[in-house]
Amino acid sequence: MPVITSSKTQPEYDVAIVGSGAGGGQMAYTLTLAGLKVVMLEAGRDYDPVMETAMFQRPEHSPLLGTGTPDKPGNFSDATIDGGWTVPGEPYTQASEKEAEQFWWWRPRMMGGRTNHWGRMSLRNGTHDFKPRSRDGLGFDWPIGYEDVEPYYTKVEMLIGVYGTNEGMENTPNSPPGVLLPAPKARAAELYMQKHAKTLGIPVIPIHRAVLTKPLDADTIPAKLHPGDARAQKIVADSMRARAACFWATDCHRGCNIKANYQSTTVHLPPAHATGNLDVVANAHAREIIIGANGKATGVLYIDKKTGREERVKAKAVVLAASSGETVRILLNSKSSAFPSGIANRSGLVGKYIMDTVGVSVSGQVPALENLPPHNEDGAGGPHSYIPWWLYQEQHAGKMNFARGYHVEFGGTRGMPGGRNPLPDDLGRGAYGTKFKEEARRYFGSMVGYTCRGEMVPNENCFAELDPQVKDKWGIPVLRWHWKWSDQELNMVAHAQKTFASIIEAMGGNVRSKPEAPIDAIDPGGKIIHEVGGALMGVDAEKSVCNGFNQTWDVKNLFLSDAAPFPSNADKNPTLTIMALAWRTGDYIIEQAKKGNL
Repeated sequence: MPVITSSKTQPEYDVAIVGSGAGGGQMAYTLTLAGLKVVMLEAGRDYDPVMETAMFQRPEHSPLLGTGTPDKPGNFSDATIDGGWTVPGEPYTQASEKEAEQFWWWRPRMMGGRTNHWGRMSLRNGTHDFKPRSRDGLGFDWPIGYEDVEPYYTKVEMLIGVYGTNEGMENTPNSPPGVLLPAPKARAAELYMQKHAKTLGIPVIPIHRAVLTKPLDADTIPAKLHPGDARAQKIVADSMRARAACFWATDCHRGCNIKANYQSTTVHLPPAHATGNLDVVANAHAREIIIGANGKATGVLYIDKKTGREERVKAKAVVLAASSGETVRILLNSKSSAFPSGIANRSGLVGKYIMDTVGVSVSGQVPALENLPPHNEDGAGGPHSYIPWWLYQEQHAGKMNFARGYHVEFGGTRGMPGGRNPLPDDLGRGAYGTKFKEEARRYFGSMVGYTCRGEMVPNENCFAELDPQVKDKWGIPVLRWHWKWSDQELNMVAHAQKTFASIIEAMGGNVRSKPEAPIDAIDPGGKIIHEVGGALMGVDAEKSVCNGFNQTWDVKNLFLSDAAPFPSNADKNPTLTIMALAWRTGDYIIEQAKKGNL
């Protein structure tokens, strides 16, 4: 896709967007199809999944058999390039030397951001998730409700393509009839677990994921998304027809050069480019928002990472969609006489109440799954089923020692073994030659793993601030992280560990994970790569950073279109909600532009 250099930018745009992932991509799509002129700044390099995805390279043919390295922490085939928990020249610091109080900050430096890497779980927040404080007295309510976001969830699902089913469970919203794509069949381990989890009162249902199980209906969907706009409909239809359905053969984390899964680079940016209204500048490391004499944002100051020079783009409105942590860094670094503690920070809450998803895992081995006939279970590049949170009523009645829920993602398949030893060392001890092969065939596919993805209650101990001394290679102050899990999360982890063990035992299996205290078992903050918060939305300018349209209270033409405004972090993965809110905010910006308010 076309990317321009700093010297080719226009004198002024309607909107400048910082970030090209879920929020930035959706925002560019919405605004450009409506006719606004947009410039997008991406801190990483250009990336084209069609040309660069390693989806057809078998694991055993990868360097180091695909093992992760510091510059490729996922694995060799992971789509993330030039990014991860460490980025050369762009450090971040920790306020505590204690490992349990440190935050792992994942930063992709590539076109499309985290949408190239994510698991594509696309779960809607439910009614409880928008009003958690009203339900249990903890944290914050959102200033908007499910009814405000529901139409945008539906539009996003139709645009990106989400498979799954409607099960009618509490706080696990259905999609309108005909919106979801067919769910892929459950795998053997998923079916066996479903059977035995049912005896424990635990539901196992098809998960919602942004992967095409059949081609999108390009003849009817565009008209539903853009009624009355023939040009937009044609552009979107052409983009949809360029996507193929999944052929069940590769891991989604590799990316997808047939465009079967959702990535901003293959779904949002192509139609935005096709309008002729989008300029994209890669390797543009945003430093700060520029403020005019009238107190409004006039553009973005950034570092051209190719030349090392400071550059500027001018715009009538600015959208930050750089990820929660990165948006906080830019806001805090945007200091002026009007905003001595950072732009839009009158409340002093920029950087406060950052959250991540609660994670803990338990593994097991199930004899009933041994010696299964050879068959291909690669599937749709991720889980086909999951366990939604099922104990809302027990929590509401005060019967549990933690207030929020978790969903369960799990694995246990005969998918491609990855080029490494498919047989755990202890199960193959003493075997070699023919005996080793027999043992490998016996145990392969009988290993199961269960992972908690839980809601963290926001607390005052989790925040980011500017380090007073450390700067990145361009002289920009970096973030210093503060982190501390509360008893809410630790009690959740204890419950999840017990639940996972009970499921494995109900299947007649053996728990293989070493039991750990919750503070030792819980994944570090940031490891799940779901950080949200840091610029909360609310109804009071003194107690929040932006309103329900992600518009900052202090600067009316500055909008936040990633997860920074989230007042809570539901157990649902945040990406679908980021996109839905971005589309909603985009519509609001279009309306304000028509009124001349930008």
